[in-house]
Amino acid sequence: MIFVTGGTGLVGAHLLAELVLENRPIRASRRSNSNLDRVRRLFLQLGRTEAQFQAIEWVELDLLDGPKMFDQLKGVEEVYHCAAMVSFDSGDAKKMVQINISGTANVVNAALENKVRKFCHVSSTAALGPAPNGLPVTEKTKWKTSKRTSNYSISKHFAEREVWRGAEEGLSVVVVNPCIVIGPGNWGSSSAQLFQTLWEGMKFFPSGANAFVDVRDVVEAMQRLMKSDIENERFLVTGENLSYKQVFDWIAESLNVPAPSIAASRWMLSIAWRWEWLQEKLTGKMAKITRENAHSAQQVRAFSNHKAKEVLSMEFRPVRAAIKLTANYFKKELAQNSTA
Repeated sequence: MIFVTGGTGLVGAHLLAELVLENRPIRASRRSNSNLDRVRRLFLQLGRTEAQFQAIEWVELDLLDGPKMFDQLKGVEEVYHCAAMVSFDSGDAKKMVQINISGTANVVNAALENKVRKFCHVSSTAALGPAPNGLPVTEKTKWKTSKRTSNYSISKHFAEREVWRGAEEGLSVVVVNPCIVIGPGNWGSSSAQLFQTLWEGMKFFPSGANAFVDVRDVVEAMQRLMKSDIENERFLVTGENLSYKQVFDWIAESLNVPAPSIAASRWMLSIAWRWEWLQEKLTGKMAKITRENAHSAQQVRAFSNHKAKEVLSMEFRPVRAAIKLTANYFKKELAQNSTA
């Protein structure tokens, strides 16, 4: 049996859509408030059948519930740990650290106790430190913190440490570190929120740069690693290093909306996150810009995918094509909602 945590998330849902093609028993965890119908619609859009979706055994599971996690991993051969909390709101830091670190420790412990054959952990490029002299970050880049290190980065780094601790205790593990993942999913969260935001209208773009990758490439790398003899190694899964301006332009082009045309300076973002913070306190509406992601949007970071290309023979899809595909799904869902 295959067990997938975070089955309703962007990577988890797309992974499940591929795993069902193997006709093996699959169990997937979800939060009690997660939207299964959204995953079902994604399956149908990807050409999967209702029967394939229904074949998945869904379980409501809190990552912090160690005893229940142990029970759910009985008889499981492979674990894909995709679940994580992503937030750049300082108010979520304590909860996020607990879920990402302690939750991962619980999954690792349950896998060890149930003698799981192999364990794939979805980490993040955020779990790695910055490379010296502006060079691309690689799998060997050492972790280094500063006063600007986000709570999310800290939580993902130490979550990954729990996985390496599991490896030392005898668990066969592989780790993927994706960057910003592009693909159709929940339009109100993760990278998919960019499509929603640009659709609603956006005038400003940040000056930074990052790496972007098609969700299908992330899933493909995970499956290749789990089917290989490779163990106890990490792989950066990054498609292209691009400026946010370029990515925003491509999204706007794919959605047929005006592209952001004003470069957001540091002081503008500083005002913006403070205004969003105040609005959140007054109205309860979640801030779209926080102090942490405002700083991150100004950074220029690059990542190397050389190891994934050489060892896994990965050929990464163009990010522009991933954006176009995602935009098509977004527009199709908008049309369906308008006629519902």
